[in-house]
Amino acid sequence: MVTIFVRGDNKIIQETELELLDELGFDDIIWIDMTNPSLKEKKAIENFLHVNLATRQQAEEIESSSRYFESESTIMANSNFLIQDDDEFTYEAVSFIVKEGILVTVKNIELKVFSDTIRKFLLNNKAFPTSFHLMVAILETRIDLDADMVEIIAKEIAKVSKEITLSGNVDEEVLLDINQLQENSMLLRENIIDKQRVLSGILKSERFPNDLYPKVTIMLKDVGSLINHTDFSFERLEYLQNTFLGLINIEQNKIIKIFTVVSVVFMPPTLIASVYGMNFKILPELEWKYGYLFAILFMIASSTGFLLMFKKKKWL
Repeated sequence: MVTIFVRGDNKIIQETELELLDELGFDDIIWIDMTNPSLKEKKAIENFLHVNLATRQQAEEIESSSRYFESESTIMANSNFLIQDDDEFTYEAVSFIVKEGILVTVKNIELKVFSDTIRKFLLNNKAFPTSFHLMVAILETRIDLDADMVEIIAKEIAKVSKEITLSGNVDEEVLLDINQLQENSMLLRENIIDKQRVLSGILKSERFPNDLYPKVTIMLKDVGSLINHTDFSFERLEYLQNTFLGLINIEQNKIIKIFTVVSVVFMPPTLIASVYGMNFKILPELEWKYGYLFAILFMIASSTGFLLMFKKKKWL
């Protein structure tokens, strides 16, 4: 799907009218948004702008030159936009191209950040006089959504922390939740750093309008704050993981202590029974009338003595 935004008004040319590109000039268009475009649509845009659109593999590369690149006539940038899918995070590679005053965005699925930016653009297109303003606006909206995701993770961490603190729960599901939150935090941090690299490239550029540089500087500061927050969240998750493992160790120690106490308590009776179970002809108590009762009481007394000793030492 290709959506073309004409400069100066709210008119939108849908994909069914792609052939109207032949009637439009560079000065007529401000933004071309492509979602999962077909080969025919890609070819039409490439022929119109005389540019090669990045493939998905190129958009996902992590090299600095793949994140932001400038030539004499073209600015290209690639960034991964995070998507929340239930409790997991995935990302979608997005390509930006600015040439001849036209912004081209390429992605494979619909993203909330683009629908939000389109709504802002249609409500007040005068706030976006150039394609550079649109590109920065998309990144700004994306950073706001990243901030929301940081808050979501912080709330999930607080929920898990409260569950562990109040209930002392050592269920395996809790550890799995912590591991999933750690994975999400790492993905979110990588995604935010990705935006930082693109914004740094914009700040170093001399092609953008002067009124955008103060905004980009503020966005970089916001990104730095988000990175610090994700670092704190990850440290907090490590603390929760250590707490959880500590609780597991305590539970295991309790179980081992119980087995130890039981073993020690039954050692004297076992010893007494072993002594009187020897096959010797001469045993002092063998012919004694109260020998059996004496052995039983001796066993009980020895076990009770150990139990009282453990209780006095507060092992029980």
